[in-house]
Amino acid sequence: MIALSVKKNLLILVLVGILAGFVPGYVKGQSVADIVTQDFFNGIINQADASCAGKNFYTRAGFLDALNSYNQFGNLGSADDSKREIAAFFAHVTHETGHFCYIEEINGASQDYCDETNTQYPCNPNKKYFGRGPLQLTWNYNYGAAGTSIGIDLLNSPETVATDVTVSFKTALWFWMTNVRPVVSQGFGATTRAINGAIECNGGNSGAVQARVQYYTQYCNQLGVAPGDNLTC
Repeated sequence: MIALSVKKNLLILVLVGILAGFVPGYVKGQSVADIVTQDFFNGIINQADASCAGKNFYTRAGFLDALNSYNQFGNLGSADDSKREIAAFFAHVTHETGHFCYIEEINGASQDYCDETNTQYPCNPNKKYFGRGPLQLTWNYNYGAAGTSIGIDLLNSPETVATDVTVSFKTALWFWMTNVRPVVSQGFGATTRAINGAIECNGGNSGAVQARVQYYTQYCNQLGVAPGDNLTC
């Protein structure tokens, strides 16, 4: 009887936590999976051309698998804030990958993303650290730190981000939770600055900034939430 009572009490606590929005991976009674439905995901990837490499790579299942490792994503102070974070994430992913068309940066192999001053995550001279995955992870120090978080040696196998969809989404969620989540409450413009501010913000590429805003407001509308203030950077 005691064991049954304990189980019952635990179940009640979990249910209360879900309803209150305190359980990781839940948005005030809704899980992130309830919000990022297959229809929502398809609405993005179906706009990619059939010839796109990402069309047969990116999947909602891969995103949800990665989410298990970063289950604080989409779990902010209120249901609306949580939905705005989800909308912001997929707005940037849509822009970075062309509606999930691209897995790797165009002409990325010709670029040098090795910061030789970073001794914590030294470059492998035989590897390239160009943009890969949903948020186009770049630079040796990001591959190194993401790999440490995920538990994979991405410094010596950066190509894994382009061949394993779960790892690919994990790197995007790692970057988001590390670099973007701290500024989410400041508005969508702050998230753009955190991702590509040095190139796009302050008039650097206003077209790209507006494209990101367009995707964000579109997804906010789909999720039934106001986009908030401070949309540009």
